[in-house]
Amino acid sequence: MKKERVLITGAAGFLGSHLCDRFIKEGYHVIGMDNLITGDLRNIEHLFGLAEFEFYNHDVSKFVHVPGELKYILHFASPASPIDYLKIPIQTLKVGSLGTHNLLGLAMAKKARILVASTSEVYGDPTVHPQTEEYWGNVNPVGPRGVYDEAKRFQEAMTMAYHTYHGLETRIVRIFNTYGPRMRLNDGRVLPAFMGQALRGEDLTVFGDGSQTRSFCYVDDLVEGIYRLLLSNCADPVNIGNPMEITIAQFAEEIIKLTGTNQKVIYQPLPIDDPKQRQPNIDKAKFILGWEPKISRQEGLRITWEYFRSLPKERLYEEAHHRDFNAN
Repeated sequence: MKKERVLITGAAGFLGSHLCDRFIKEGYHVIGMDNLITGDLRNIEHLFGLAEFEFYNHDVSKFVHVPGELKYILHFASPASPIDYLKIPIQTLKVGSLGTHNLLGLAMAKKARILVASTSEVYGDPTVHPQTEEYWGNVNPVGPRGVYDEAKRFQEAMTMAYHTYHGLETRIVRIFNTYGPRMRLNDGRVLPAFMGQALRGEDLTVFGDGSQTRSFCYVDDLVEGIYRLLLSNCADPVNIGNPMEITIAQFAEEIIKLTGTNQKVIYQPLPIDDPKQRQPNIDKAKFILGWEPKISRQEGLRITWEYFRSLPKERLYEEAHHRDFNAN
C-alpha cells in the first residue's frame, strides 16, 4: 500500500527529529525539511537509509514546493531558544510569518491538514497562573524576546485566519518547556545548560534569585500530545506541557543530586523579560485529547542525563562560550 505522506519542517531540530521518528513508526512517509541554521543532521542521520524518509535542505521563509500528495504538514521550523533568537532575530520573525504563510499556502494547495508549533511564550511574563488557552498574555513586543513571542502570536493569528476564511484544516499546539535527548547543550535553556555545566565540571549558573518557575515535559509525552491533537477535531490552540512546577533553584539542586557532581550554584542577573512563572493548565488537553504526561521528571531527567553523558567529549564544548539563559 502507498504510504500517506507528511511534511515536517524543522525536522533536524530537537522536537522535529522526534516527530519524524514517531510518524515513521506510525507508518507514514516522512518528508523532513530544515535549513540547518539551528538544526543538526546528527539528529536524523539514523533515518537516511529508510525508504520512508527523505530530506530537503530548505528555508521555509522562501517559497516551499513539495511534489506529490501530502496528508499532513507539521510546521516546527523556528529558532526555539533565547541564544538562537537573540542571535538571529530577523530569521526568527521571518520563519514565524513568511514561513507560516508559505506552509499554509502549501496546505491549501495540497488539501492537507496543518499543525503549527506555537509556544508558551505567547503568554509572555504571565499575570495569570497557571496559564489557560483563554489568557491573552503579557508580552513586550519590542523587548529582546519579542522577536520570538510576536512571531508565534502572528503565526497563530494567520493560522486561525486561514481556518476561518478558507476553511483550512488547522491545529495549533502551545508547547511548554520540553526536554529530552537531542537537545543542544549550548542552546541556552536551563536543562541543557545545567547538564552541560555538570559534565564540564563547571558551577551551575542560575539567573535572578532562582525563584522563577518552569514546568518540564519529557519529549515523548509532548510528541504523544501533538500526535493526538493533529488527529483531533480541535482547531483552537491547546496547551501541551507538564503542569508539575518547580523553581529554577530547586531544579539546580535536582541536577546536582542526579549528576553526583560537587558543583556550586552561582547567581547572575536575570535577563530582560524573563518570565517569572510558567505552568500550563492542561484541562483542555485532558478533556479533548484524553492526554496528560506519563513520564515523571525523575525518569525523564535520568534518560536525558544518560544521553548527554554518551556524547563525544568534543560535543560538550561546542560553542560553550555562548552565554546561557535559564529560559523557555
